[in-house]
Amino acid sequence: MLLNLIHLGRVDYTTALDLQRQLIEARHVQRIGNTLLLLEHPPVLTLGRNSSRGNILASDDLLARRGVEIHEINRGGDVTYHGPGQLVGYPILDLRSFTPRLGAIDYVRRLEEALIRACSDFGVVAQRIAGRTGVWTIPGGAIPEKKIAAIGVHIARGITSHGFALNVTTDLRDFDLIVPCGISDRSVTSLDLEVDSRTTLRPAPTMENAIHATARHFGRVFDHQVLWLESLADLNLEEPALQG
Repeated sequence: MLLNLIHLGRVDYTTALDLQRQLIEARHVQRIGNTLLLLEHPPVLTLGRNSSRGNILASDDLLARRGVEIHEINRGGDVTYHGPGQLVGYPILDLRSFTPRLGAIDYVRRLEEALIRACSDFGVVAQRIAGRTGVWTIPGGAIPEKKIAAIGVHIARGITSHGFALNVTTDLRDFDLIVPCGISDRSVTSLDLEVDSRTTLRPAPTMENAIHATARHFGRVFDHQVLWLESLADLNLEEPALQG
């Protein structure tokens, strides 16, 4: 099967939500095939269905002064942060198009696997942790595991939306605004912080390299041939005005 892949650059969150809605409907009526959007967001906090507002630590005034928006959305999970230097992926997949059909748990496990493999390309060994969705580093000595990628999805009529966020060169101080994913006993990290600077045989943890690694492993894990598209126009959809 083919996977349409579009890299949109930096897109504001409202525009990305509207675009996902368009793509979900187009996928439902089979106007388009399975599609993966890769992008970055300006600073924004999103609250999933299971969120506690108490996990936002910053005041509304501080968030306003820093230009950080808040969106309550229908994905699973608690509060998370998106911002520059973080690779966000929104897969719009029809789980019924897989043989056998993918269930929700299997779908999330595959997302984790693709990201674990992408981290490995940079020499960063990552793992799953039972009961804690996402991708985590391997603990070392007295240092516990850290979260390097968050996952929160929504599935309706067999079509997926929302997705994952991989910290590449993210300014992790912005996570101080929240209790990330409602988990207070673990911290977050990024590819940039976890790579061994002495290793010269691995690619540098740039956004461009992370995009290519993630796209490649996503295609392999989901058994799709990745078709890179130049723009949304290649999907024959009305293209919204993208704002960054």
